[in-house]
Amino acid sequence: MQYDFLNQFPKRMKHVGRYALLISNSSQKAIWKQYGFLKADEQMNVIFTLLLYLMEQSLKEENCTIDDIGAYLDNLNMRYFEKNMSFEDCRALGDFLINVVLSNEGKAMYFDGFDFEQRAYQIMHVSYVANRIVYVDSELRRTSYYLTEDGYNLLLSTLEIENNMKLTIHEMIFKMHLEKQSYDKAVDDIKNVFNLMRIQLQKTQEAMSRIRRNALSYSVAEYESVLVENLDTIGDTKQKFQNYRELVMTRQRELEEIDFSVRRLDQKEEETLKNLTIIENYLNRTIDEHQKILNSHFDLKSLYTKELEQLSQMSFIRRFSLRNELYEKILERPDALGSLDIFLRPLFTNTPEKILNLNKCLELQKPIRRKAEEEEEEQMEFGDEAWMAREERRQAEKLAKYESSLRFLLGMAASAENNEISLEEIREQIGADETEALIPNVQIFKEIMVELIKGKEIDIQTLKEERKNYISELSGAFHLNEMLLFISEEMRPEIFAVEVYRMEDGKTIVFDQVEDETGAKKSIRCSNVLIRVKQKGAENGI
Repeated sequence: MQYDFLNQFPKRMKHVGRYALLISNSSQKAIWKQYGFLKADEQMNVIFTLLLYLMEQSLKEENCTIDDIGAYLDNLNMRYFEKNMSFEDCRALGDFLINVVLSNEGKAMYFDGFDFEQRAYQIMHVSYVANRIVYVDSELRRTSYYLTEDGYNLLLSTLEIENNMKLTIHEMIFKMHLEKQSYDKAVDDIKNVFNLMRIQLQKTQEAMSRIRRNALSYSVAEYESVLVENLDTIGDTKQKFQNYRELVMTRQRELEEIDFSVRRLDQKEEETLKNLTIIENYLNRTIDEHQKILNSHFDLKSLYTKELEQLSQMSFIRRFSLRNELYEKILERPDALGSLDIFLRPLFTNTPEKILNLNKCLELQKPIRRKAEEEEEEQMEFGDEAWMAREERRQAEKLAKYESSLRFLLGMAASAENNEISLEEIREQIGADETEALIPNVQIFKEIMVELIKGKEIDIQTLKEERKNYISELSGAFHLNEMLLFISEEMRPEIFAVEVYRMEDGKTIVFDQVEDETGAKKSIRCSNVLIRVKQKGAENGI
């Protein structure tokens, strides 16, 4: 009797192993009981909520440090789990999940699956997360975590379908919803399609990274699997999605023409137009991902071929023993030391080949000033008190500039009609001296505006409640919420909310002769932004 159903059994066991190792690393750990997660069900729910957060951050290519993980778990705990944990407890729990449960304390994880064709166990490596070094605020060095291929497969297998059918089925569902004009559902479909394309791209890039480290550790079967998946992804995807984009853009134009020349769109039609805009955006990004996958596909083939060729050439390298061929010969004839330069001269006369690396030409160059600052930071370990005092003064001066700029913005908004003002109105009202107060330098102004726009609606009262519940030391770096609390408490009447929105008027606001961090003068261009403050009482002022 032929047991055909046992074919590819190790592959099935690889899926099982991802769960088995996760449970093995998590079970019987006393730390769960410290935070109130007594049941295995609760523990697995927490692990997978963290894995989903890691996947979301990985797909968005955003940093995911232990502090980010701690804040995420803290937010979940306050809103849903309701365990007796502080922020530090949540951060410690996140560190345990990353370094113990998902990384096995830095030790490699393996799971054996029996191969019935080879009549032996096949050892399979399992890895859920990887890490890289990132710089937060261009100064602080942190470790950021992201999902590996096994991490993605673990999560997608809890909800999704097999790899070779995922993209095709999601694309078919997307097409069906477009034809039925169910644009709200089509938005979710195109997001799933884009995520699958991004995952395939990251999988190819991870394969290239492994090949660069050691081509022999990357098997031909793995190489073939990635190539086949790439070909399945890039087959006729681009033309299909270009056709979808034309269809979406046509429907958009029809609705815009109705709104412009016939009548105003009703609420349903406006929602449809909004969904069509989102779909068009994701279609553009999907086509871009398609091109990236196509490029990386050929890069992978070229890299693998090159690395294998270099490994094969190593067999032609002639090696000799310095002890036998040099030291022993000199001991036999000490007078040969006078001619040793003849032996060593070739090592120092060959001019190395210079190769133009286009990747280095195109990558973001690190400013010399920032590099100097990093070198200064390394001295902190030696306890140089004079240096630390200078650093504290520098940080205090920098924070004062942040405060001055933010205070100026809030003051302009508070003194304006209806307690709101746009960047365009600020530029028209201020002179050269006030421009320097608003924009101490380009980087400070940019960071303040980015944080305000990200915050959108900031409730000061909520921030005060959080400060009462969680006491933390001042970090010395710029934190928008901390500074807003400090400034709002000095206002009479006091601010209780700040709202910042990007205005959809298409205007570009230009500030001329503004200093950058190096003191050079330049012009900056930014979108028009509306700043609104809400205050207690009738009077305005800072």
